[in-house]
Amino acid sequence: MTGPRPGRTLTVVRIEATPGAIEYVRSRGGVLYVWVVTMEYGYHPVFVLEASTDPPGPERDFQRFEREDIVLLLDCGGRDLPESVHLDVSGVIRKRIRAAWNGNTFTPG
Repeated sequence: MTGPRPGRTLTVVRIEATPGAIEYVRSRGGVLYVWVVTMEYGYHPVFVLEASTDPPGPERDFQRFEREDIVLLLDCGGRDLPESVHLDVSGVIRKRIRAAWNGNTFTPG
């Protein structure tokens, strides 16, 4: 749950995950990448979190956080860290990992 950044103090982000989300991530290597995507919602920007067990590409600035069972690599897109990242799995036939910022599926940007 902690992730030191070079030149910064030690920070804590709670990783709250369902058992299904933990199993999903562990069965795919144990590392989850989570990053911010900003979009327009009406006239107001909002951001959502995307999540994948595959790296999204080199242009991200990930911070590492750990639980006893998974590693979370989080790119906040220049925002302050959330208090928590909530993880769940959706889908029946095609499962997909989902992440939420402080429990919210989208947040005003």
